Amino acid sequence: MEGKQKKYQKLIDYIDNLIREGKLGPGDKLYSENELSEMFHISRQTVRKALGFLEEQGVVRRVRGSGTYISYDRRENLERCNRIAVITTYVDSYIFPKIIQGIENVLFERGYSVQISFTNNSLERERSVLEDMIHREDVAGIIVEGTKSGLPNPNIHLYRQLLRRKVPILFLNTYYPELDVPHVSLNDTEAAKAAVNYLIGRGHKNIGAVLKLDDGQGRLRYLGYLKALKRAGHQVTDSRVVWIDTEEARQLNCCVDKIQSRLQECSALFCYNDQIAFQLIQLLTGQGMRIPQDVSVISIDDSDLALHSEVAITSLPHPKEKLGAKAAQILLEMLETNKKGETFEFETRVVERDSVADYGAYVGAVFQKEAKGESKEALHVRTLPIKKGSAETRENERRYQKSN
Repeated sequence: MEGKQKKYQKLIDYIDNLIREGKLGPGDKLYSENELSEMFHISRQTVRKALGFLEEQGVVRRVRGSGTYISYDRRENLERCNRIAVITTYVDSYIFPKIIQGIENVLFERGYSVQISFTNNSLERERSVLEDMIHREDVAGIIVEGTKSGLPNPNIHLYRQLLRRKVPILFLNTYYPELDVPHVSLNDTEAAKAAVNYLIGRGHKNIGAVLKLDDGQGRLRYLGYLKALKRAGHQVTDSRVVWIDTEEARQLNCCVDKIQSRLQECSALFCYNDQIAFQLIQLLTGQGMRIPQDVSVISIDDSDLALHSEVAITSLPHPKEKLGAKAAQILLEMLETNKKGETFEFETRVVERDSVADYGAYVGAVFQKEAKGESKEALHVRTLPIKKGSAETRENERRYQKSN
């Protein structure tokens, strides 16, 4: 059954490529069913199934007694449209209003209108939105943030249908590896690597992470986390990573036990985004822990939440409005040139605030005090265990007492 499905898809892709390369155009006649059956070594039933699918998508039309022909040029029809569909996961997120603003500013200047849809990161809702797009003829292109892009997606075939209908698609923030479609996003791997390198540069070795498992960004940020630790020669330990899904990210207090058990030996934590870091700081301070004295926290987005947290969060900015503007520019180029479009990933930097302490200062200050003969009261250092009494903390305390 799987082999038959591959051959069926291979025939569809073959016809689609002939059209894409200009070797077949509107009104051109396809090979006969018998010829296609011999060419691809498949049954006529499989050929009919493939042609039926293409006919359903408006790519070909079958004329009884005559043959199969390439249908109207959908590209010409799309070029007369001036509506761009923007599909994102959330409306209330601190990220998306700025992204949409960037998209609208560029598209309105070029005479396009914007139709905005939200999936709420629900696969069912995504399917409904995509099915609506398939049956519409007034959408020139689509900018979309994939739903639960870190997991296998049952809606991939709907994206493929849109691509076969010559609808330009550009992914936003994340993408599906199965599809050869350009995307505009933050360079998530490098951003995470920069965040963890920042912690390492301040003397942290036991670094934990709280990441989202159902979004593609979580997978890429985990990769950056691993790369930074490995390059520094620090141990990579599964027990120091907490994976959460979209619903848990909204209510982190439901994960308190998991967070405590997995991160108890960490001196610093890398968070998927500011939303998670903000809640994590609330949870930790509610349990009597001090940020950053007991544990340091860093995240990604540099949003208002980073500023309004109990302790201002050190964070890496998300490009937001610039990202939206870039996405709109690339989609317009795709519409004008009839080319696939180029992927673009933004770089970022660390914005320092109050949530990260210098762990190395603790041991370093001990030896400085001893060398200078300073009193214990004159020494201002921070100790950083997420769990008081951890092995790393006890060793530092012994060294501190010995220095006195």
